[in-house]
Amino acid sequence: MKSLKLISSAIAMLICFVTMAQERTITGTVTDESQTPLPGVQIIIKGTKKYSQTDFDGKYSIQAQKGDALVFSYVGLDTQTFYIQSSNIINVVLKSSHAELQEVVVVGYGRSDAEYEDRSYARAERRKEKKEAKQALQGKVAGVQVQNNIGYAASPSPTIAIRGNASISPKNEPMYIVDGVKMKANQMSKINPNDIDNVSVLKDQAATSIYGNKASNGVVVISTKNEIYKNLSEKELDKKLNIIPIPTEPTQEDYDSFVENAFESPKTAPLSTFSIDVDNASYTNIRRFLNNGQQVPKDAVRVEEMVNFFKYTYPQPKNEHPFSINTEVSDSPWNSKNKILKIGLQGKNIPTEDLPASNLVFLIDVSGSMEDMNKLPLLKQSLKILVDELRSKDKVAIVVYAGAAGLVLPPTSGDEKKTIINALDNLQAGGSTAGGAGIELAYKIAAENFIKSGNNRVILATDGDFNVGSSSNSDMEKLIEEKRKTGVFLTCLGYGMGNYKDSKMEILADKGNGNYAYIDNIQEANRFLGKEFKGSMFAIAKDVKIQIEFNPKQVQSYRLIGYENRKLRPEDFKNDAIDAGELGSNHTVTALYEIIPTGVKSDYLAEQPDDLKYTKTETSSNNYSNELATIKFRYKKPDGDKSIEMVQIIENKSVGLEKASDDMKFSSAVAWFGLKLRDSKLIADKSSKEIIKLAKQGNSNDAEGYKAEFIRLVETSKQYN
Repeated sequence: MKSLKLISSAIAMLICFVTMAQERTITGTVTDESQTPLPGVQIIIKGTKKYSQTDFDGKYSIQAQKGDALVFSYVGLDTQTFYIQSSNIINVVLKSSHAELQEVVVVGYGRSDAEYEDRSYARAERRKEKKEAKQALQGKVAGVQVQNNIGYAASPSPTIAIRGNASISPKNEPMYIVDGVKMKANQMSKINPNDIDNVSVLKDQAATSIYGNKASNGVVVISTKNEIYKNLSEKELDKKLNIIPIPTEPTQEDYDSFVENAFESPKTAPLSTFSIDVDNASYTNIRRFLNNGQQVPKDAVRVEEMVNFFKYTYPQPKNEHPFSINTEVSDSPWNSKNKILKIGLQGKNIPTEDLPASNLVFLIDVSGSMEDMNKLPLLKQSLKILVDELRSKDKVAIVVYAGAAGLVLPPTSGDEKKTIINALDNLQAGGSTAGGAGIELAYKIAAENFIKSGNNRVILATDGDFNVGSSSNSDMEKLIEEKRKTGVFLTCLGYGMGNYKDSKMEILADKGNGNYAYIDNIQEANRFLGKEFKGSMFAIAKDVKIQIEFNPKQVQSYRLIGYENRKLRPEDFKNDAIDAGELGSNHTVTALYEIIPTGVKSDYLAEQPDDLKYTKTETSSNNYSNELATIKFRYKKPDGDKSIEMVQIIENKSVGLEKASDDMKFSSAVAWFGLKLRDSKLIADKSSKEIIKLAKQGNSNDAEGYKAEFIRLVETSKQYN
């Protein structure tokens, strides 16, 4: 039997390859009778599992052949079928359905070897017994099987299966719709049977035509007597049904582990050196976990990326340098005896018309792992936002990789947007993940079209699950360090979940003159690639390093909060061969230090070594009482090879947290939350209530609502602590 299945699979794959050449892209718009675009309409090729759906503007795209039947379905509207002829454009108007879904009709199909035969059953009788809701279906509705999962801790509620369904998933569990709201199995099991009014079961085409491909295992439709679950969100359902969400942790995602920075003495470690980091992928990834009700993996939390997701009100530079330097000292909110030093950089805001011409190469992962809706489909919509920002003097090429790498669009002017978008729409997922070949080809195209003094950049979009050499991170690091020498910058865009490889994406961005963002939804794509296009895509300074020397007369111990993967050796500061971070137009960068002042007793202080016999550390006789530290910066121009140095004194001047700036309060609150998620041993107070309170105090200049969203995330996270 197994061999027959393998042969059948091989034949199916062969047929797929033969017919693929005959396929073409069918596009169009779906509207209702009032010509209003309909988002979320399901488009299925009849007799197959291939499907698509309309976007926010009612537009769709699907690969099909002449003679295929496209089935358009939407809840509340009549399903329509169109056969593909010569035209590649099919615009559809869906009309209102007059079917009363509240009337309980059980639709099923008896299966024979040749086809399914329609069979209708009478409405299920009302439940008179006081039973658990799922068990109430046993014997009441034809074609429904209910099995108790006794002895399986992971499945405390019974399992329902609708006979006659060829499941496309390992689990033959149907979809549950209660009062028009989709429910999970554990929610469904908690419904009081006395509240149920009517039950119906939909199968096969009757189910998928209304609820889409996800209803392939059938649908159990329930209406309650007073529609008590109507319009409730998932969280509201859990609360009403007394369900406590069980946090889950991904098993196939990959994050580099690291140890948080410890306190250091300025007497034994007088210099703290690190590269700036403008990435913010960690924050959006954390947001994804929390919004999904999942526990956040500790190593997914990079505190500096959380802090730098948000923009702060630092002044524009007023001299010849491309960024301004801003410092502030206040009390630590989590360790009351300590202080927080905030260092903020503000990149120069260059008008769009003055930005240099761009030579962009989209390097897109189209391997089989990218087929999910939150991967390649979201990726294509994201890059369309970026395309909309391009000017006529900009150009774009598209390289894809799966089993091999290929050029699907040669360098094309930014004003030929339709050509670029059509090339994106034609991309489909399938095959293995030869990422190394893709990187080689993308950099080759970028180098061949290099614009001197221009913005030369490869934009890699992937879930990070790819192979380079032996697929190890060290092989990839060597490859991208070599490509960095070409002068081409790199932007990494991460997509998806479940098998997401954050560690590879971070290495690429860190080692390749690049930046890195995780795109969890179309709103994030619009923020990073649209609203912050200039900061994300145009570097005004590269290899930006910071070195700070604390005054041991004022500072007993210090620690850099975050930036664990960006720390440098003191001697690296003046070594122009050492790579560091890039700063974009109008970008802000924020770094925080926690300081234990001299004379303060602290449990976090390390044991001081005994006096050395041969080497003694001498401190200056001048106590510099008005100086807390001296801070130095080095940076290169985007096309330069020699660093420029800046020096600034930080005064020994601190204000209470209540008088600190909003930027200090909010950035400290974000760092505090990050340290809590990492279960830091160096914070005394881990109160979510206090984090929320401080964030609210610092919430200003939030026109886009990102800071308010952060506060909601902290509130949400309390139930998973």
